[in-house]
Amino acid sequence: MSKTKTILIITVVVMICAATVLGVTAVRNIAARKRLDQKLEGDLLPVASQAAPDCIHFLSTGTSDAILLESDGHFAMVDAGEDTDNPRSFPALDLPGFEQEVLAYLKQHAADETGKVHLDFVLGTHSHSDHLGGFDTIISDPDVIVDKAFLKPYDASKISENEIEQWDNQEVYDQMVEALQAKGVPIIATPEDTPFAFGNLTLTLINTVDPPTKKKVGENDQSLCVLVEKNKTRVFLAADLDNKSGDESRLAPQIGKIDLLKVGHHSYSGSSSAKFIRTLSPKVCVITNRFESMDRKTLSRIERICSPLFYSTGKENGVLAVLGDNGDITYYGQIQS
Repeated sequence: MSKTKTILIITVVVMICAATVLGVTAVRNIAARKRLDQKLEGDLLPVASQAAPDCIHFLSTGTSDAILLESDGHFAMVDAGEDTDNPRSFPALDLPGFEQEVLAYLKQHAADETGKVHLDFVLGTHSHSDHLGGFDTIISDPDVIVDKAFLKPYDASKISENEIEQWDNQEVYDQMVEALQAKGVPIIATPEDTPFAFGNLTLTLINTVDPPTKKKVGENDQSLCVLVEKNKTRVFLAADLDNKSGDESRLAPQIGKIDLLKVGHHSYSGSSSAKFIRTLSPKVCVITNRFESMDRKTLSRIERICSPLFYSTGKENGVLAVLGDNGDITYYGQIQS
């Protein structure tokens, strides 16, 4: 057999093998996408009574985060949703705000007999308006009492010029700080990762770190995340955590396996890397996003790795996770009806 024929045969065989692999991969991807769509089509039952000793309220605030922690009569807020402010009239920030809806929810579900809302702490995960936006309104309300705030400093020198020019990171950070200072609320700017008690729960702040290079990054790289634990039930609130600076790879072993994941960065690309999801292996994922805005590619990757249940705050009109022991969590929807 001539050398030319041998090369041709080898080439054909390689092409057939490659096509077979691609075909199998495509079939697997289609199957995973079909399972994902079926899961996303399911609806949670509306909650009959939201009186529960230990739970997490994931509010429906468009494409933003607003999470209320509740345990044994204690309350705290992790992010507060998008706001209506657009101080520099940026087209990208011409968005509907949810500060009044979040405040109304707090007064309905966290107020005492005198109408006062007492928050053990507020936590701003990072200086983007879809996370900090509603805090100045909530903190400034005369019926809201805040004991302390976890808020890392905003450093514009580390942020890409495109983000600085088109987003209101500095303004939304300043608004939250001014509201806190006006009411004398202490700000913890360098959060420690020491676990602390919150009612019946144990909370651990999981902090990202600055990348070792001088390369400009996005504010998402500053995300402050929260691990929530109750008697072997484990929940991870991933803020806008991604792996662009290796944060997911670094933090995954520290977090370990969990029962519930608040998916990082609303499911957008760049978050929920394969290694991260494989290490955490969540049973359920809550996506703080509108149903139509969720990134199906990211969720399909999660589905292929650990096949969890998926709940969207937008589709469910808010999700309530009632925490039991040993990984037992009960989920309800329509909490903002």
